[in-house]
Amino acid sequence: MKHIYLNLKRFDVPVEFGGVNRLAPVEKWGETVVSLTQDALKKYDPEHVEFVQFLPEAHLLSAASALCADSPVQLGCQGVYRENTAVGGNFGAFTTNLPASAAKALGCSAALIGHCEERNDKKGILREAGVSAAAAVNRLLNQEVKCAVAAGMKVVYCIGETSEEQSDWEKVLGEQLSVGLSGTDRSRVVIAYEPVWSIGPGKKPADKDYISKIASFVKEQTGGMDVVYGGGLKADNAQMLASIPQIDGGLIALTRFQGEIGFYPDEYLEIIRLYLAGE
Repeated sequence: MKHIYLNLKRFDVPVEFGGVNRLAPVEKWGETVVSLTQDALKKYDPEHVEFVQFLPEAHLLSAASALCADSPVQLGCQGVYRENTAVGGNFGAFTTNLPASAAKALGCSAALIGHCEERNDKKGILREAGVSAAAAVNRLLNQEVKCAVAAGMKVVYCIGETSEEQSDWEKVLGEQLSVGLSGTDRSRVVIAYEPVWSIGPGKKPADKDYISKIASFVKEQTGGMDVVYGGGLKADNAQMLASIPQIDGGLIALTRFQGEIGFYPDEYLEIIRLYLAGE
């Protein structure tokens, strides 16, 4: 099975507010993303590839309302809280947080957990509290994975090393896997590898040999779990990534990186075409 994930981050913010949304008015943005992509994705065999689109919480209802009866699109949230509602327990005292049961009720079948941006946020909060151990972040993420799976969702669990951690990548990634997946149902989880050290303007992208090495390591450490490339599946690397047998898909975000940068549905569909044609 191949997995094509779309992380729409905060691409809903209009240009006049410093964002990149030229696609639709904010109130119709989630609906527009789904409606402009789902019909074109029907040509792919659902037994061979799945498509999950991770949206900010505010857009999940409009996106869900746009799904047709036979839509190949699944919806996901960009994280869940480390605790959840429970019958006879906490019934919803989670102000500002998204419990997994709420995400499920909004139409999500998957959750994105441990993305490098989430890891950085948790590190920053812990740093303010005088805690610097990376293990603390992995333990928090483990709780999130368990909550999402218990709510009946699949999980895309992101791992990756920074430039400071790259020389010790085996230890860093090994702990992210062992702690983050501890006690979880791994059949419900796909690993997304983000080479954090190579992501961003002016940085040299991870090459085929490096990605292959990491993907092989992850499969060895996890007993063969599916691994997707989380460093950005793009038009210019789609065929390269498709040629790596250890990689089972990718995570798409921005589709245009110059000019009017942003997410464009037709370019998203072209990236998918290039990747699946290159297998």
